[in-house]
Amino acid sequence: MPVCLITAANRGIGFELARLALARDWTVYGSVRTQQIAQETAARMTGDFRPLVFDVTDHEAVGAAAARLDGHLDILINNAGIIGFERQTPLDMDFVGFAETLKINTLAPLAVSQAFLPHLRNSDNGRILTISSQMSWMGYRKSDTLAYRASKAAVNKVMQGLATDLEAENIPVALIDPGWVRTDMGGPEADNSPVDVAEGVLNLAERLALSDTGKFFKWSGEERPF
Repeated sequence: MPVCLITAANRGIGFELARLALARDWTVYGSVRTQQIAQETAARMTGDFRPLVFDVTDHEAVGAAAARLDGHLDILINNAGIIGFERQTPLDMDFVGFAETLKINTLAPLAVSQAFLPHLRNSDNGRILTISSQMSWMGYRKSDTLAYRASKAAVNKVMQGLATDLEAENIPVALIDPGWVRTDMGGPEADNSPVDVAEGVLNLAERLALSDTGKFFKWSGEERPF
């Protein structure tokens, strides 16, 4: 069964990803930000759940967690992300908040991928998936929530580049649009259940092949445009 790492496994899509992966008898490493959250999350899980404590923006802590991990990883799911801050339009931008949004949504997935890459290389079938957003689509001209949109468009490009550089090592890298999900971020009026989305993401993770590398998929499986 696969061994996977899911960032931000304590709530939202990340929690359902971890819970449902455990139900499939996977071994699940789940990142959380504090030891208390690690204990609380582990108490809610059944199966082989192994919490890792680090903030995805703390690259030193990410590297230390990776160094302590023994064995291999088959799947990395970069799930951690934020919607951003209140003021994020082109005419009224919280630039400190914009920078923080980029740190979490764009830089952190690359830092985590780099740190845990040796463990993915030790797998016979290492794969990297990153949760992006339909709001990253360049066909939209909407200006609201701009820091979030820009951070997700940026992580798409970052992961495309990673896909290119890892292709020779047979490690596919793909992006996933979860749609509008009923989580703390998406709110109660959102279209999609986090359980359904998590099932779809895990199905994609199971079948991801090198022919899929560098692509952007909707959670339900179909390829979507950047």
